[in-house]
Amino acid sequence: MYAIIATGGKQYKVSEGDVIKVEKLGAEAGSNYVFDQVLAVCDDALTVGTPVVEGATVEASVIGDGKAKKVIVYKYKRKTGYHKKNGHRQQYTAVKIEKINK
Repeated sequence: MYAIIATGGKQYKVSEGDVIKVEKLGAEAGSNYVFDQVLAVCDDALTVGTPVVEGATVEASVIGDGKAKKVIVYKYKRKTGYHKKNGHRQQYTAVKIEKINK
């Protein structure tokens, strides 16, 4: 059984027991979180929502927060001496999928 959820402007295919990194949720480590934007659920047959599946939720437990690897942004224009280096580390929340409710 798997589900497709939407959070943080992205879509994730999850099944029970998966650990995924999503955009920072602001929930404390050890707490439970419920994803209510379930786009599709597949048990024996695929159920696709318009845009979400009515009554379907995905329950997850929050493992903790963190920062992803640094992404370097380098801007450069030739012959003018212009160059600028910038770095960014995106914050995320790691969650473990506990249960998919259809």
